[in-house]
Amino acid sequence: MDSNDKWAALRGAAQMPPADPDSDLSSPDPEAYTNKREIPQPQPLERHGPARVIAMANQKGGVGKTTTTINLGAALAEYGRKVLMVDFDPQGALSVGFGTNPHTLDLTVYNLLMQDDVDIDDVMVKTNVAGLRLLPANIDLSAAEIQLVNEVAREQTLARVLRPVIPDFDYILIDCQPSLGLLTINALTAAHSVLVPLECEFFSLRGVALLLDTVDKVRERLNYDLELDGILATMYDSRTTHSRQVLQRVVEAFGDKVFSTVITRTVRFPETTVAGEPITTWAPASSGARAYRQLARELIAATDK
Repeated sequence: MDSNDKWAALRGAAQMPPADPDSDLSSPDPEAYTNKREIPQPQPLERHGPARVIAMANQKGGVGKTTTTINLGAALAEYGRKVLMVDFDPQGALSVGFGTNPHTLDLTVYNLLMQDDVDIDDVMVKTNVAGLRLLPANIDLSAAEIQLVNEVAREQTLARVLRPVIPDFDYILIDCQPSLGLLTINALTAAHSVLVPLECEFFSLRGVALLLDTVDKVRERLNYDLELDGILATMYDSRTTHSRQVLQRVVEAFGDKVFSTVITRTVRFPETTVAGEPITTWAPASSGARAYRQLARELIAATDK
């Protein structure tokens, strides 16, 4: 099966009805459905870069996309990887998640996109996690979607401004806004791959088909090398049959493109937003922190080949 056939199969599978209600859903353990795999410990790096650019995308809001970006980035940094986080959502949730007040920023990713005299080092800020840097955003970024319309090669603006720092990092994670507009197209054009957080709720599964259509078009017209890193099941609640059924359906639809790691619901995640730091530092022994460290190991094992 060639790459186009694979994408077509994924889109078709995402539109299929939910799993058979008579299926065996007795196990609350999410890894009983995701085909638990042996995940090696990451090896220390002898040198850093060039970065793998990953777009964290889902046009549906509230699926744990920003939470995943924050905590995956922090976990990757724990394993000695240099990580740059790009807040590409005008709501600025990623910036807030690292304790940054987006309303007091003099320079943001908006200035980097729209002003030739702004350097990426002028915008980049440190976080409380060693090896982790942030390009913050605020509501100003919403104007970029309108202003970029008249620009030459408007879909490649983000790729252009990130190019100078790709040799300096191991991963660049782009937190996309919950839409499929020009900002998200910029992120997909700049990225090597896409990671899709998917809430364990049936309508979320159906909505992925639209995202995959957009990714497919970007692959054909703007970024032929764009890959799907995988589907990450989030907000899993082991107490409900619905969550188990959706998780089983996700695995049936996407096969080995589903990460073995599943992110379960926990009160710790809202707490970390208030604290302005990742769960790996706020509650390092929590189940959420362990899950994101496992996700980081999965991603490293898949991308370090």
